[in-house]
Amino acid sequence: MKIGVAGYLPSDWRRIDLAATRRVRAAGFSGAQVFLDRPLQAEAEDIARVKQAFDDAGLVVAQTNGWYESLINPDEAIRAEGIRGMQALVRAGRQLNTRFVYVRPGSINPNGHWWPHPDNHLPATFDRLVNSLRQICLTAESEGVRVGVEGHVVSTLDRPQRVRDLLDAVGSPALGFCMDPVNFIGTVQDVYHTGRILNELFDLLGRDMLAAHVKDCALLDAHVVHIVEVIPCTGRMNFEVFMRRWVECCPQGYFLIEHLPDDKVPAAREAVGQRAMEYGIPLE
Repeated sequence: MKIGVAGYLPSDWRRIDLAATRRVRAAGFSGAQVFLDRPLQAEAEDIARVKQAFDDAGLVVAQTNGWYESLINPDEAIRAEGIRGMQALVRAGRQLNTRFVYVRPGSINPNGHWWPHPDNHLPATFDRLVNSLRQICLTAESEGVRVGVEGHVVSTLDRPQRVRDLLDAVGSPALGFCMDPVNFIGTVQDVYHTGRILNELFDLLGRDMLAAHVKDCALLDAHVVHIVEVIPCTGRMNFEVFMRRWVECCPQGYFLIEHLPDDKVPAAREAVGQRAMEYGIPLE
C-alpha cells in the first residue's frame, strides 16, 4: 500500500524545494499533494521547478489540487471561470506527472465549497456539475491526465449512488473517484457502522477509485449532533475494512493522510502504518 500526504509541505506551493520534499520522504511518505492557489496564474517555470524537487527526492506528485470557482454556480460566468481554473489545473497536473487531479463538487453556499446549501441537492445543480465535468474531461483526455471527483454529505454528491450516477452521466475515461469515507458519514448510526458505508462505496465505486483520503471520525458529547474529524485510527472508522478493500481494488492508488497540522502528521503516518502491518498489508 502506498501512503502519501496532503499537506506537510509549504502552504505556498512556489516555496516547495528539495529540502521540503526530502522532509516528506523522511517522514515515510512516497507521495504528496501539490496545491496551486491560482492555477490560471501558475507559471510553467515554477511548476517545472517543483516537479524537479519531487523527482530529486524520489517523491511522487500523488495528487494535484487547487483553488477555482464553484463548478455548480448558477451564475454561468462564475461557473465558466471555475471550468477554466480546473482546465488549467489539469494542464499543470500533466506537467507535474501527477497521479490524478482532484475535483471538488462545489457548493452554492457563498462561504465556501464545502458548506451546505439546500440547492446543492437539486437535479439542476447535478446537471450543471455533469456539464462542467464533461468540459473538464475533454481537456483531461487530451492531456492524458485522470481527474478524481470527491463527494460529501453536504454536496451534490451526497451519497455513493449519486457519485455513481455522476460518473455514468459524464461518461469519460478520464474521470474517476477520490474516495473519502468520512465525507459520507452523516448520521449517528453512520459513525457507529462505518463498515457499512465503506462497503457501499467500494461496491459501487471500487473500479473507479484513484486515491483515498485518510481521516477518522468521532461523535462529540454535545447537542444536537456533532460529528468531527479526528486523527486516523483514533475514532470509529473501520480501518480493517478500509485497508483490505482498498488494496484489493486499488493497490497502486495512494492512501493520502490529510487535514492535519504538521505536528500531527508523523503520528498519523505511524498509526496508519501500524494498522496496515497488523492486517498483514505490505507497505511500499
